[in-house]
Amino acid sequence: MNSEKLNHTLDRLESHIKDYTIINTKVSQGSIAWHIDHSLKVINNVCNASIESDPSTYLNNFTFLGKLFFTLGFFPRGKAKAPKHVKPPKVITEESLVLQIEDARSNINKINTLDKNAYFNHPLFGHLNTTRVNRFLILHTNHHLKIINDILKQQKTLSK
Repeated sequence: MNSEKLNHTLDRLESHIKDYTIINTKVSQGSIAWHIDHSLKVINNVCNASIESDPSTYLNNFTFLGKLFFTLGFFPRGKAKAPKHVKPPKVITEESLVLQIEDARSNINKINTLDKNAYFNHPLFGHLNTTRVNRFLILHTNHHLKIINDILKQQKTLSK
């Protein structure tokens, strides 16, 4: 079920590639391209870490913060900084976004075939097994989709 939701979330992200050049600093310092690229880098990095993990070393060490945000169903804005390896480059092309979308689709299919204790080690939330990985990726991508929608909403207001 979560893989369907994750694929749907990815579809929504892909639908904004056409708007990738739009930026509105009243909403975010990052352009729509930045938010798409970052979201895709997170999806692909988390999937790859889960694929490469050893399920026998999984620890059920899900933190209070993880439980809180997963229960609330969202991440607050402006509270976390993106790690260097998932920060977008200065120049983001439409082609690079399309290629990353293709990788993400493939990776999502792969993680849904993994052992239930394949995992990603999140710096704040602890080990996220495949069930929690799906939920994390949905929450994280939705967080950036909300920002993208606010950029677009603000843009429409400014162009009136």
